[in-house]
Amino acid sequence: MTPVQPVRGTQSLLFEDADRLAAVVAAFDKVRRLYGFRRVEVPTIEPTAVFARTIGETTDVVSKEMYSFEDRGGESITLRPEFTAGICRAYLSEGWQQHAPIKVATHGSAFRYERPQKGRFREFHQLDAEIVGAGEPQADVELLSFADQLLKELGISGAILKLNTLGDPETRNAWRDALHEHFRGHASALSEDSQTRLERNPLRILDSKAHQDWPIVDSAPTIDEFLTGEAADFFGKVTEGLDAAGVAWERAPRLVRGLDYYRHTAFEFITDQLGAQGTVLAGGRYDGLIESLGGSHTPAVGWAAGIERLAMMIAAPEAEKPSAALVPLGEAAEAKALGIAANLRNGGMAVEIVSRGNTKKRMQRAAGSGARYAIVIGDNEIQAGEAQLKDLRSGEQRPVGFDSLLQALQS
Repeated sequence: MTPVQPVRGTQSLLFEDADRLAAVVAAFDKVRRLYGFRRVEVPTIEPTAVFARTIGETTDVVSKEMYSFEDRGGESITLRPEFTAGICRAYLSEGWQQHAPIKVATHGSAFRYERPQKGRFREFHQLDAEIVGAGEPQADVELLSFADQLLKELGISGAILKLNTLGDPETRNAWRDALHEHFRGHASALSEDSQTRLERNPLRILDSKAHQDWPIVDSAPTIDEFLTGEAADFFGKVTEGLDAAGVAWERAPRLVRGLDYYRHTAFEFITDQLGAQGTVLAGGRYDGLIESLGGSHTPAVGWAAGIERLAMMIAAPEAEKPSAALVPLGEAAEAKALGIAANLRNGGMAVEIVSRGNTKKRMQRAAGSGARYAIVIGDNEIQAGEAQLKDLRSGEQRPVGFDSLLQALQS
């Protein structure tokens, strides 16, 4: 019978590979506490409308990549492709407004039907941080400082913060009109995708991957030509705050977010450690998103990062090792070892029981476990009420009473 194969674009991880993902999450949890971001959980499934309204019906994510299905009740359900929409839905439906502004962070699986490639999967894992209900530039600075410190905590060097402003609605509308006029004048030379985007959302042409579009994009008007005084002041306070916090950044005047609810700050942390330059963390201010879900105007800013991509860039974490390996010799010793192991584990000591093979193989396995000590128990030891405690580094061995083993290992 042919073994059942995994779903394409998913992965099962063992040992170091799993430890790498855990190390990323551990660093994230450490840094989020430093910044006062509270842990939250949101469902893996949401009504499809949550994502259709927020991500946009015309985007590739909604039209091509979402895992959506009709449940037995006839409701359209979607596996979350990202976290922000679900957090904003919960902000409204769960009454989180009473705690505003809230700083929240979470991590877990997300799902997109896209071509699997290095660091990208159909079931992948994300870190997510959001500040909801805060419209001040300080919130943007704090969120970006959190991201910058996380990358440093992970030992990822060389990631560059690319920063842009999308301005306020007045700025964005004026820029959008100018871009539409510019690209319409070159419509015949644009790629097919960009021609489609021209009427729906000309800002998305700025992010085109088609080489034929790039000269036209390079000559397009920049947002700085249309910034209102208020929008320029907001962006100035963000950059001043980043400078004060010691966060290095570079201006990326063509960095955009296509949907209308994005305002002011947009950013990406870029690295070339994965080959071609790639984004490892990205986000922006989305002051209009909660309105699209039926809520009142609520300023918010957030970012997300792929755990798999970050895990590929960190040093291999140290493998978990037991403090001691219990080596029972004989049936009576094996029964005794269970009680000793339970007492040591209850005392906070990691213990591995080695009960396969002859004495030589058991001692080899004890040494191979990475444990500092081997606790050897045989019939003679049971009769004497003490185990042989062997230091696997120095080779020294001494008898220790069963009741004194925890104290001996802790000293």
